[in-house]
Amino acid sequence: MAFILLLMTGATVPVNRHFRQTPDGIPIFVVSNGAHTDLVLPLHDPQTGHDWLRELSQPELTARFSRYRYVGFGWGNEGFFLGSMGGRTPGPGAMLRALLPSKTLVHASFYRAAPDSGALVVPLRVSAAQYGRLVAHVQATLAAPDSLGRQPLLQAGGYGAADFFFRARGRYHALRTCNDWTTRGLRRAGIRVPLKSPLAAPVLHHARQTSRKTR
Repeated sequence: MAFILLLMTGATVPVNRHFRQTPDGIPIFVVSNGAHTDLVLPLHDPQTGHDWLRELSQPELTARFSRYRYVGFGWGNEGFFLGSMGGRTPGPGAMLRALLPSKTLVHASFYRAAPDSGALVVPLRVSAAQYGRLVAHVQATLAAPDSLGRQPLLQAGGYGAADFFFRARGRYHALRTCNDWTTRGLRRAGIRVPLKSPLAAPVLHHARQTSRKTR
């Protein structure tokens, strides 16, 4: 009961409630599939000079996606991610195991253009400093680079032709979910989010409160 109360309360309480967007700032997006949230960031950002293809340091990805504009990052349970391959739905056993500390992956998806607007997409504009903190959040989650300085890919492909799984740090469990990872990244950057939410809807709701406001 206390656990449920914590989640219900955390989902309604905003953090960084005074956040306002930066006019002409760096475009980012909070994107959901209804259950899971991603942080979608510029692949190459001219304001800060950050380049995710250079960061990931995978020559094949650089060759294939150099003309793409955005990359989305989501963190989550390894078994659940891989159990969803091929359009499958992970069974009850996988869901129960995800409640306990378990291995994680970072799911990276490449976008040719900005994500389509809609109920499950929240566009935001942030300052260079705020963007730097989002970058640091993702960097801290990716596993240590290999001996060649490359981020280790789990396998050759993901769910489709433009997404991949990378090795990650951290353990997934009931109090540290994929949506909590997104929440922590946005909170670190100073963007409005719920105090605590394992679900996607409160993350989108709080981010959307400032989606049409500027400084």
